[in-house]
Amino acid sequence: MKNIVILATGGTIAGISESITDTASYHPAILPIQEIIHGIDGPLNQIARISSEQIAQIDSAEMTHQIWFTLANRINTLLADPSVDGIVVTHGTDTLEETAYFLNLVVKSSKPVVVVGAMRPASALSSDGPINLYNAVILAASEEASGKGVLITLNNAINSSRDATKTNTSLQDSFKAPELGYLGYIIDGRPHFYREPTRKHTYMSEFTVDGLTELPLVEIIYGHVDNRSTLAQAAVATGAKGLVYAGLGNGNMSTAMRTAFEEIQNQGVIVVRSTRVSNGVVTRNGAINDDLSNFIVSDTLNPQKASILLALALIKTNDTAEIQRMFWEY
Repeated sequence: MKNIVILATGGTIAGISESITDTASYHPAILPIQEIIHGIDGPLNQIARISSEQIAQIDSAEMTHQIWFTLANRINTLLADPSVDGIVVTHGTDTLEETAYFLNLVVKSSKPVVVVGAMRPASALSSDGPINLYNAVILAASEEASGKGVLITLNNAINSSRDATKTNTSLQDSFKAPELGYLGYIIDGRPHFYREPTRKHTYMSEFTVDGLTELPLVEIIYGHVDNRSTLAQAAVATGAKGLVYAGLGNGNMSTAMRTAFEEIQNQGVIVVRSTRVSNGVVTRNGAINDDLSNFIVSDTLNPQKASILLALALIKTNDTAEIQRMFWEY
């Protein structure tokens, strides 16, 4: 049997409410991982030998870079052990996609790493946490999941951490890759893959958390009608080394915002054009000439994931051509 380690960080999957019919007004991050596992230890022990560790116990809105470093370093240490075959990370869904994508860039192993959560608390009559965790262990223990980067599973779906995002505030099928689609499904206790990630990840990545104690500050600026540059300028004034613009359409911006971002980039702050739109590629040289303005484009990364890649890129370089290369490859 495979040896799977579950690393817990809290979230709704560990949440408790005063009523079994209450799926909204609950307290997240209450149950320790041992108690969560105890309810399904029989089925889990038929899949793999399970051990667990409590890395954090938080609502995922409280996730920090420091917890990311702790989690990533622990995963890399565990996966370097030949006796460990895979990792499952339990996580709150609000920032699950961000943690998963960060791990996708810094984990140094081809062994499966699966991030899982729940949309309903453990106390709910219809809690999805137990089956999601069960499926995550199935996936982490499978040969098919090896080499595919950090994966996300909820609601019997398998997603790439690069592509998946939370699409609904409360429904159980919230995690989807809106345009690129699921990687596959878990059916009758087995993973079924229909496509694979093609971008660099994990063991192929040039990024590392070795010796890392902080990330450069990157802020996200949201695009809208009659945008003012006040928030972007304030972000730079308070130490931002990079800005991601969640722009209009193909990452577009008004003339006033373009002028402001060009001035900001001339100060040495890197600007990435992403989009507030849920689907599509942000391309170079559309309504804005990126070659003249020296802006980076995010490809299909949403703003929150673009900010993670930019932060890691800024540790290595400030060269815009080199950072653009990273956005094409990751």
